[in-house]
Amino acid sequence: MFNSVIVIDDEASIRTAVEQWLSLSGFNVQLFARAEDCLSQLPKHFPGVIISDVRMPGMGGLQLLERLQADDPDLPVILLTGHGDVPMAVEAMRNGAYDFLEKPFTPQHLMGSLRRALEKRQLVLENRRLHEQADLKSRLEGTLLGMSQGLQLLRRQVLDLASLPVNVLIRGETGSGKERVARCLHDFGPRAAKPFVALNCAAIPEALFEAELFGHESGAFTGAQGKRVGKLEYANGGTVFLDEIESMPLAQQAKLLRVIQEQKLERLGANQSINVDLRIIAATKPDLLEEARAGRFREDLAYRLNVAELRLAPLRERREDIPLLFDHFARAAADRLGRAAPPLSGAQLAQLLAHDWPGNVRELANAAERHALGLGSPGTAVAPAGQSLSEQMEAFEAQCLRAALRQHGGAISTVMEALQLPRRTLNEKMQRHGLSRDDFTGR
Repeated sequence: MFNSVIVIDDEASIRTAVEQWLSLSGFNVQLFARAEDCLSQLPKHFPGVIISDVRMPGMGGLQLLERLQADDPDLPVILLTGHGDVPMAVEAMRNGAYDFLEKPFTPQHLMGSLRRALEKRQLVLENRRLHEQADLKSRLEGTLLGMSQGLQLLRRQVLDLASLPVNVLIRGETGSGKERVARCLHDFGPRAAKPFVALNCAAIPEALFEAELFGHESGAFTGAQGKRVGKLEYANGGTVFLDEIESMPLAQQAKLLRVIQEQKLERLGANQSINVDLRIIAATKPDLLEEARAGRFREDLAYRLNVAELRLAPLRERREDIPLLFDHFARAAADRLGRAAPPLSGAQLAQLLAHDWPGNVRELANAAERHALGLGSPGTAVAPAGQSLSEQMEAFEAQCLRAALRQHGGAISTVMEALQLPRRTLNEKMQRHGLSRDDFTGR
């Protein structure tokens, strides 16, 4: 709610009077006697207005305005002036002040100026938010590649969850990109500047698990020379990604649960708790609740981890993303080698779409790299078991339409000519495959 006002004046009587007027009108008022104190406590993107006297001991209103303008030129500043300061205040408005009020001023005059300033501030911050969202969406589209409905839904979910302080469980098959999604949840959220620590629970020997996660003190066990900070402590303020969480030993599950509940941990061999601020993102192939019913996983930990769940569809369920991903991986491999990636023939593309890709994106990336190196053909794939010829044809048709729309920027008449289709037929096919020209016009 945009009703925040900061009032800075060295005269206590003026501060008190302005606070009473504004508080009675529903404003959230914060008072300062010194401009320096306001600057030290002012939050970034402050959703309100600054009201400041011009003449004060130390930093005056004009100096404050200059500092605020340097950090946020759109932050409205209303200056309070004495009679002799009016020319100075007019000059300040030319330099970015929103308004000035000559003392003594009436509550009505103050309210009118303040409400207009708050309306302007609300519009500015909403516009910034929309631009930031568009920028994040564009960056995420370049990181989680794909045009399928499943990928579009996943990107929306990642953007929604990235800013929320909740633990997330990612479900998906081997090679489906679980760590990449976890990294996006970290990079597109408020913890991005802090550490992202990834651990594969299946790759850590059980005997070393506790020391790896929680660290140890010197002499905690045979061979423990010196103090060691564990992965959880190292990630303080950031994100811990625990892949294959179902492989975590039961004894360590109990200790992890305590860390999640209390945001505290103890190094192995220590008696003192250490406060930590962590976000846990876990990944698993099996259903953790089924694992819990089988006695292989703690049910209470499963619920703590699964505050929000993301499901990554296997590649065979989003075949329309295969050509885009293959092209991306092939180009990346070719760029590393300083050579051009060989083009795909129509037959090779059809076989790419027909293959089941049991290794998912990881297998596809390997095939694309081999193709770029000239070491193998992607056309060696075989059609997936249980998929009919008509289903394979539908997937291929959808990709051809998408490629033409992308190539011609959504220009329907050009796409009709390129694919030699009448407009009605093209419209019907686009509708059947959930395609819209607006998705390819760059708008």
